[in-house]
Amino acid sequence: MTTNFINSAYIEELLEEAKFTDNAGIRRSLDKAQEGEALSHKEIACLLVNNNEEHLKRIYEIAGMIKKRIYGSRIVMFAPLYVSDFCINSCTYCSFNKEHVFNRSKLTMDEIRQEVKALEMMGHKRLAIESGEADAQCSIDYIIECIKTIYDMKFENGEIRRINVNIAASTEDNYRKLKNAGIGTYILFQETYHEPTYKIVHPAGPKSDFHWHLNAFDRAADAGIDDVGGGVLFGLADPRFEVMGLLLHNEHLEKKYNFGFHTISVPRLCPASGMNINNFPNLVDDETFAKIVAIIRIALPFTGMILSTRENHDMRKKLLQLGISQISAGSKTEVGGYSKNRQTTSQFLVNDERSATSIISELMDDGYIPSFCTACYRGGRTGDRFMSLAKSGEIKNVCLPNALMTLCEYAMDYGGGIFTQKTAGIIEKEILNIANESIRQKTIENINNIRAGKGRDFFV
Repeated sequence: MTTNFINSAYIEELLEEAKFTDNAGIRRSLDKAQEGEALSHKEIACLLVNNNEEHLKRIYEIAGMIKKRIYGSRIVMFAPLYVSDFCINSCTYCSFNKEHVFNRSKLTMDEIRQEVKALEMMGHKRLAIESGEADAQCSIDYIIECIKTIYDMKFENGEIRRINVNIAASTEDNYRKLKNAGIGTYILFQETYHEPTYKIVHPAGPKSDFHWHLNAFDRAADAGIDDVGGGVLFGLADPRFEVMGLLLHNEHLEKKYNFGFHTISVPRLCPASGMNINNFPNLVDDETFAKIVAIIRIALPFTGMILSTRENHDMRKKLLQLGISQISAGSKTEVGGYSKNRQTTSQFLVNDERSATSIISELMDDGYIPSFCTACYRGGRTGDRFMSLAKSGEIKNVCLPNALMTLCEYAMDYGGGIFTQKTAGIIEKEILNIANESIRQKTIENINNIRAGKGRDFFV
């Protein structure tokens, strides 16, 4: 059964009414946000339509404050792994659309191993499997085989510890298979919550069914998956409408399943082969995009926010301050891109082409803690259990220690010289911020063991 919890008329009415909110009303909403109080739909709409520089400055300040309070300085690292570019959809914004003629391919299990080996050599422990939708070439059983192949791989420096999956909307039975395969987060972008726009940019293929796509997380939850990540492709429709759509979708999941989005991705439409960027009238400029990210952070303070290498170096640096808590590094968006064993087409152009090591090093220079932690998923802290820990503030007692232990492990495995000294300085400083005395002492003990070669993969 499908339900439509996106009330377009309600969203449009909110955004229209919000235009008449006076400055005093916006200040009251921002005061609430600063005190950690939840904002209403109307208050979020007021922030979205506001263009007052005074209020915008405060929005940025409050978003940064919320991020610091909940996430500290941690930035979670991951990389996408494209396994197939076969697709039977006609998405007008995507390089993999079926009308685009190029040499398509999917990875064999041996090629999967080559890709994963290259990713592991960068230090990655968390991957996101990506593929087009084409059941004949890329069935759910193929995806399951990919997951098993990756999890079975062991290296001198460990293994891939968590696999997220970003594949097309599917059936409850297929989601149950993914659950049994041990995935981390099931990720699916609605692309746009504006149904008329959705139909225009998805003219053909299974993905053209707005309601089938919209209700995918319900089917996943019914199959036992309690860790999901949403998102939209900013640039397809009015970004203010999209933010309200994300909020309504998250509330629907919370009401029905007692958990909402663990993460929200904020990709922005960018050029790619096989599409014409000039066909999209709602492209989002840098200033608007930064505002959108900050408002999502204010509206959903306990939801992780993911930014890919679609954004350039400077924009990623700015958005980290406003709410982003997870980024990709060293990414390739084409099949076989890491081992370079194929000549094929990328899904979109990468605008931050720095190596993973360069990105991680700069994060530390800027005062962040790169985290390779996957403990919540292996420790059963997902769904409503994760959200209760996040909202109570207790999640800090595990996230910071695990970030420091995985950073130490990364430095021992892939660092050297100045890099190792840099990580040691950060660990020494940040360990003092672990409030729980017993956990702090356990973290110190585990870090000493990692440095002495007496163990690895410690987590609390």
